[in-house]
Amino acid sequence: AAAPGCRRAALRGWAVGGGAAARWRRPLLSEGCVRRGAAGACRGLTVEVGGRKMELSSGKLARFADGSAVVQLGDTAVMVTAVSKTKPSASQFMPLVVDYRQKAAAAGRIPTNYLRRELASTDKEILTSRVIDRSIRPLFPAGYFYDTQILCNLLAVDGVNDPDVLAINGASAALALSDIPWNGPIGAVRVGLVDGETIINPTRKQLSSSTLNLVVAGAPQNQVVMLEATAENILQQDFCHAIKVGLKQTQHIIQGIQQLVKERGVAKRTVQKLYVAPEEIVECANKLASNKIYAVFTDSGHDKISRDEAINKIRLETEEQLKEKFPEAEPYEIIESFNVVSKDIFRNLVLNEYRRCDGRDLTSLRDIKCEVDMFKMLHGSALFQRGQTQVLCTVTFDSIESSVKSDVISTAVSGIKDKNFMLHYEFPPYATNEIGKVGGMNRRELGHGALAERALKPVIPQDFPFTIRVTSEVLESNGSSSMASACGGSLALMDAGVPVSSAVAGVAIGLITKCSLENGGIEDYRLLTDILGIEDYYGDMDFKMAGTNKGITALQVDLKLPGIPIKIVMEAIQQATAAKREILQIMNQTLAKPRPNRKESGPVVETIHVPLSKRLRFVGPGAYNLKKLQAQTGVTVSQLDEETYSVFAPTPIAMHEAREFIRDICKDDQEVNLEFGAVYTATITEIRDSGVMVKLYPNMTPVLLHNSQLDQRKIKHPSALGLEVGQEIQVKYFGRDPTDGRMRLSRKILQSPATAVLKTLTDKNSIVLGGTIPQSSTSSQ
Repeated sequence: AAAPGCRRAALRGWAVGGGAAARWRRPLLSEGCVRRGAAGACRGLTVEVGGRKMELSSGKLARFADGSAVVQLGDTAVMVTAVSKTKPSASQFMPLVVDYRQKAAAAGRIPTNYLRRELASTDKEILTSRVIDRSIRPLFPAGYFYDTQILCNLLAVDGVNDPDVLAINGASAALALSDIPWNGPIGAVRVGLVDGETIINPTRKQLSSSTLNLVVAGAPQNQVVMLEATAENILQQDFCHAIKVGLKQTQHIIQGIQQLVKERGVAKRTVQKLYVAPEEIVECANKLASNKIYAVFTDSGHDKISRDEAINKIRLETEEQLKEKFPEAEPYEIIESFNVVSKDIFRNLVLNEYRRCDGRDLTSLRDIKCEVDMFKMLHGSALFQRGQTQVLCTVTFDSIESSVKSDVISTAVSGIKDKNFMLHYEFPPYATNEIGKVGGMNRRELGHGALAERALKPVIPQDFPFTIRVTSEVLESNGSSSMASACGGSLALMDAGVPVSSAVAGVAIGLITKCSLENGGIEDYRLLTDILGIEDYYGDMDFKMAGTNKGITALQVDLKLPGIPIKIVMEAIQQATAAKREILQIMNQTLAKPRPNRKESGPVVETIHVPLSKRLRFVGPGAYNLKKLQAQTGVTVSQLDEETYSVFAPTPIAMHEAREFIRDICKDDQEVNLEFGAVYTATITEIRDSGVMVKLYPNMTPVLLHNSQLDQRKIKHPSALGLEVGQEIQVKYFGRDPTDGRMRLSRKILQSPATAVLKTLTDKNSIVLGGTIPQSSTSSQ
């Protein structure tokens, strides 16, 4: 017999050569799947999804990994690898890590950071990794506590097809083709809605005009595993139809992966141990603690803290008794046995008695309280309280220059561009009566914030003149804090005077199921509206939906089951819609529509018209005037076009100071209009080697009259003509240099007879603050 360490190597040897190649040459039989490639160990097939061909292949790249697959759509290709340790982890949960990385080389670019290489993960990479994790995690066997890593490597990106959905399918294929225990495969598609027509895996251009961005992950037999959606306030029936269409298309991908698995003849490994509680210890724990636990869960007088303390007290007593009766049992078996008993009692209360631990019925909301305008100095604020979940949301306006700037790689790979609306979610440890590290951001906070941001973004006007930042700080948490962030954020935006198209509310729906012991199918289930934290923990689903009275703006579905029928999803959408409307009615009692005006302490934006002839004066040498303006007043100046600038001031006082500053540096040009070709008396203020500095009127900034324009003769220094400071000379005015705005004066031209047509400069050459841009006009005399 081979040594244990050689088992996996032998399996890989079988997979890449030998007699397996002949076996893999058998034709594929499934409809919709076309065989690609027949030589060697590389296996591939083509699956038709939504009228387009998706290619799946394995066996050529990364063959040392437990599983490897390449998925290609158009010219975008993603390689995904799966590796799992054979020795169990010390952690008491499924230690799965998914890393999706955008590779610059795949998009034909070089990173623009200092080291010119990929560094920390971007927000887009983390969010995509979470979507992949949520799609594959429910299908691992219960108690499989072995370190597992999924790596998604972008091989090529064509800028047309997004690689994130391909990565989900690649992870499914890599796990299915490996010996890692996994109850897949799954398939995933993106669904768009353009002009009322559903499109499967839309191109980036199609997605830009789509009112729906829905990712559906499905399991065999039309089971839903994961949903992630952003929508432009679309109707419920359109949304449900898109889910059904997308789920149907995932079955083609699943069939293709199943064909690859069948041809390869994959055998799953036998794990050392699955960490499940022994039945005899569970039975003993049930006898010892079931009545006490039932009493706690049926006492609606408990809140989150007191309920947790009561259960923990029972836990400690029961675990001590179990340790005495089963001295050889591992600590995990003792702990998990109590957890199994608690979970069963909690779920049976809902399934059999239609009772929830806080006394509500299955479709009732918790008590909701709303407040706005919490602090006068804030641009907008709101406090949203739902039961024991409390969220403080604030709104801050800043200049358009403060928008989130995407790096060139993110833009090339995923099409993400600058955005001037963002929502940042914070979950400090005191929100759950704990101690922890403060600062930084973990994946959970990023995901919750992204969900609330997607819920609110469709109602934000696209032409709003400011960058908007909403901060959502969770002060108390007992379930559904991300949906509370959407509700509080909506109120804060209206309090700030943002003309949102409609108010937004969100709610979380839970699921408790009873599964058949024979086939594992769902025999019975209950849907719960507005779930508590403990209902999320003991339940099977976290179904978060947000939207307006009219339609849906965001959806996120996380499951602990390996799939649920689409019927349950449709019922959950209907139940969430009813709850959402009820929440909006409560919110409207506090603030029904956006305030007509922004707060007095809020920022101000004005435009300035600066003619080309005045640009040098306005900007200053080396942008000195602009830098001084921004340093002294705190405003931000950005150029919109050749003659128009935008000035953002954080307060009205700052804008007033900026106006005074601009008037001061440009006052001479606004007071006197010089006539082209006219002769003026200039006063010499300074003698220089290159010429003389002169003024045409008292408050004018001196300008240079060059040696070449002083006399018909060529001179090297003004002293050759006997010129002195304070002396008055006659000069002719020839307008301003169109490139830098400098005055063009000449004394030399007056020494020879000449005629000139005088043209009057109009007000278009004055700097206009906060007004309309004047039309140009000229007149001749």
